[in-house]
Amino acid sequence: MAERLKRRGIRVTAVTKAVCGHPAIARAMLDGGAAGLAEARLSNVKRLRQAGVTCPITLIRTPMLSQVDDVAQACEASYNTEIPVIAALAAAALRQNKVHDIILMVEMGDLRDGIMPQDLGDIGQQVVDMPGVTLKGIGANFACLSGMAPTAAKMRALSVLANDVEGRCSPFIETVSGGNSANLPWAFGACATGRVNDLRIGEAILLGVDPITGDQIGGMYRDAFTLVAEVIVTDAKSVHPLVGNSDHTLARIRLVPDISKITRIILAIGYQDTDAAGLSMPPGNTLIGATSDHLVIGTKDAAFCVGSEIRFQMSYRALMRAMAAPDIQINLRNDRPATNAHKVHGPSKHLTLV
Repeated sequence: MAERLKRRGIRVTAVTKAVCGHPAIARAMLDGGAAGLAEARLSNVKRLRQAGVTCPITLIRTPMLSQVDDVAQACEASYNTEIPVIAALAAAALRQNKVHDIILMVEMGDLRDGIMPQDLGDIGQQVVDMPGVTLKGIGANFACLSGMAPTAAKMRALSVLANDVEGRCSPFIETVSGGNSANLPWAFGACATGRVNDLRIGEAILLGVDPITGDQIGGMYRDAFTLVAEVIVTDAKSVHPLVGNSDHTLARIRLVPDISKITRIILAIGYQDTDAAGLSMPPGNTLIGATSDHLVIGTKDAAFCVGSEIRFQMSYRALMRAMAAPDIQINLRNDRPATNAHKVHGPSKHLTLV
């Protein structure tokens, strides 16, 4: 991914939020050519720093006012839209004898966070005038809240905005971050990339898929992560919906149609652990339903018994929830010692898939 984008003049900022800032995974991203890391939660940034990761880390969610001191201390840069937050970051940086880099997020159609394009110049000038911070760049977001995919026209417009901000505010705009994994079809296309020189990539690296279509990206693997769940019940009984039952408790239970020709398997995992709808069922198995701590599937495989393990591939949302779930054990295959290239110091634990 990094090599392909480099040929297009675009660097990769690897997003680690889906893996909760797991240090070993972050180091693998850096080993793969990422120019730096990006995180949405300060707790994950602290986890990376405590593990000895010293590369540049950018906070890609607007900082909370209550956390500006920690953000200025732990992150080289942050994405911002609010002048009061930027002013607080500037004050925090001055207290720490630092300069914090600001990347202004521009609204380009996703309708999540972003400054309206017509206001970008005014806000950019205010940032330039603040001691303690520097205007490092601008960025846009796509295909998150509204699902709007990036287009060549949108990317050209972002390049124009970068030129306009430079013309008005004087300093060179070092970073023009065009978006996330959804931008890859554009980035690998025939259109000129213009001023866009950075993409924040997480899902495409971790799961090897285009987040809009779900299609596999050529040369990428889809099975880097596997969720393993244990069977706790095997049940061949058929279940019929209750009709006219006056018990309100029973009425809330989700009952499934007659499935007498298959075996119901219950696994010790549920909505507290992952997004059940985001699990890819192994061949011959069908998702029946889930509760907070049970996953019910139907199978024609008679080999499954209590204690058997079933493996699932995950969507980005399912992966994110599984990595954050306290009862999910995370095992790494082929974990390697930290490399000197990333200045990671101290002992590290090496895990093996078991």
